[in-house]
Amino acid sequence: MKAMILAAGRGERMRPLTDHTPKPLLLVGGKRLIDYHLEALAHNGFKEVVVNVAHLSQQLRTVLGNGSAFGLTIHYSDEGSQALETGGGIYRALPLLGDRPFLVVNGDIYCDYPLKPKTLADNDLAHLVLVNNPDHNPTGDFSLQGGRLRSDGDQKLTFSGIGYYRPELFQGCTDGKFKLAPIVRQAASQDCVSAELYQGCWSDVGTPQRLQLLDAQLCGQGQSSHKLSNRGV
Repeated sequence: MKAMILAAGRGERMRPLTDHTPKPLLLVGGKRLIDYHLEALAHNGFKEVVVNVAHLSQQLRTVLGNGSAFGLTIHYSDEGSQALETGGGIYRALPLLGDRPFLVVNGDIYCDYPLKPKTLADNDLAHLVLVNNPDHNPTGDFSLQGGRLRSDGDQKLTFSGIGYYRPELFQGCTDGKFKLAPIVRQAASQDCVSAELYQGCWSDVGTPQRLQLLDAQLCGQGQSSHKLSNRGV
């Protein structure tokens, strides 16, 4: 199984930090955000990782190189000057990801979810990892009913930014800028998406304040991330 890290976004909410540094290269707990993902993927047996790039793309290429420092092979999916959103970014990278299910991780989250290869059920087009709603997303995104993803429900949860997908999920899409959520919702309406609730450490590092708080927590605990709340910061 191959993996993809979404790293092309402009990071508007993180400005001015992202004016000169891509968000996945920001430091937290003494490491770059993307380093945590790459190390976890290598540890769990992944060999090939696709990183999509747009904003300050050359910095990402220069810092990460060919991936050998992590024991990986990194391929880059170039989106030009403007990122293609989550759906468009994954679609553009499909030729690099192959014809089998693959893992996608947002480059701007911090978590200790075990990023391991996963087998999807025969009829499933995707599997999403959900977390309890953080303060900045109190209404959630999807509901979880008997291990199946649903768009509606009384108790919604937040999409973690971690998901497993079949290339067939994107059948009918065309190259360009589009979001992932509508495609997933359509597949979920056909009962083709499984899901799980993860209650370990998770943080959407979306603002300078949340980055600073997470950095303080990690440094203060000697990077013992298992003590962090999955409510995010």
